[in-house]
Amino acid sequence: MIHPFRKGANAISEPLITLRGVHKLYEMPGGGTGTVLEDIDLEVREGEILAVLGPSGSGKSTLLRIIAGLTQPSRGSVRYRAGVVGHGVALVFQSFALFPWMTVQENVEIGLRAQGLAPKERERKALQVIDMIGLDGFEGAYPKELSGGMRQRVGFARSLVVDPDVLLMDEPFSALDVLTAENLRRDLLDLWLERRIPTKAVIIVTHSIEEAVYLADRAVILSRDPARIAAQVPITLPHWREREDPRFVQLVDQIYGLLTRREAVPAHASNRRVQTVPPVRSGALSGLLELLEDQDEKVDLYRLGEELSLDVEDLLPIVEAAELLGFAKVAEGDIELTQEGRDFAEASLLRRKEIFRDQALNRCPGLENMVRVLGQKSNGRMNREFFVDVLERSVGPEEAERQVDTLIDWGRYGEMFAYDTESRQLYLESVVEEQESAPTD
Repeated sequence: MIHPFRKGANAISEPLITLRGVHKLYEMPGGGTGTVLEDIDLEVREGEILAVLGPSGSGKSTLLRIIAGLTQPSRGSVRYRAGVVGHGVALVFQSFALFPWMTVQENVEIGLRAQGLAPKERERKALQVIDMIGLDGFEGAYPKELSGGMRQRVGFARSLVVDPDVLLMDEPFSALDVLTAENLRRDLLDLWLERRIPTKAVIIVTHSIEEAVYLADRAVILSRDPARIAAQVPITLPHWREREDPRFVQLVDQIYGLLTRREAVPAHASNRRVQTVPPVRSGALSGLLELLEDQDEKVDLYRLGEELSLDVEDLLPIVEAAELLGFAKVAEGDIELTQEGRDFAEASLLRRKEIFRDQALNRCPGLENMVRVLGQKSNGRMNREFFVDVLERSVGPEEAERQVDTLIDWGRYGEMFAYDTESRQLYLESVVEEQESAPTD
């Protein structure tokens, strides 16, 4: 089905929103800046649903907030066809963001109040949208009386009632159970296809590749550290789309491949000074390698995610960790073990630790640096905060905490060092044991 706004499947229209050279920087503790978004060039056209995907922490929500006019870019421009960005744009949040002391109707009328509409007109428009979104009869209910799906419908109604040209959605279905999310997704798509809403374009940030292929006309793939547009994938399948359609599966595989592809980063492209590691526990990594060893062949990442009930934001960090440590390789949406990965999966517990230690020290500079620092201390000890402080200068406080937690887990698993949770100190067991056994005067 061709969307009503289109004159044809390949029709070209004037962009509703245009981003040119958009950068977003943030202040680092102790001075300096970090980069969230870099050189973002993007056009959003009338009649399309645009999906934005990327690894966790890649800046998807920041990009959406810039488009909404809630956050200003550090450099670059955002142009909106009808005037200033923010006018004609409405945002649906993941967390519903309803006022608990207001009824459904009062929550929906908030935007209309800001527009200065008379009470009668506010009521008319609000009730019309409430009925359209499937909440007729719940106008006087409070959010606490509603299910999660119904609360999100209120969020949609509140956004649609102001007749936005562009509807922005930040992972709107991720807080819902599978069946509720699917039902709401289909209802929204039905409103869009039947042109029962005035919205001219939709931008959805999602962590679900399936959701993107099901809904969107185009998928924008972001890289990470910092976020750049790595690829744009047109999705030309007619609605309604079937998930078992080979063309649907092929598109999902293609996007998986793009998300897992490691690209060379130009020397000038990022001001990060350290290599970051995926926040993955050694147990999760071991489990993935064992599963792949049982398969004894290339495994489709899309099917693997389905089998494990993991969405892309949960699965990709584990895959990235396996690649980083040289245990697996990914190509065109498929993953397979390297020889080191097979050796690890087939080894005894103690041998696994040795293989992990060798791979991690050779391929993870942050871990090698921890071991070197501990070796330089006469007592073989160092406070955890030292490593957090060092990383904060490059990645910020929250990411520094995650990085150190991950590196400590990897270091303990590979028996490179130990960690005392009470004193919050990393230490070399061999040095400590030697000191404790040394005779005292």
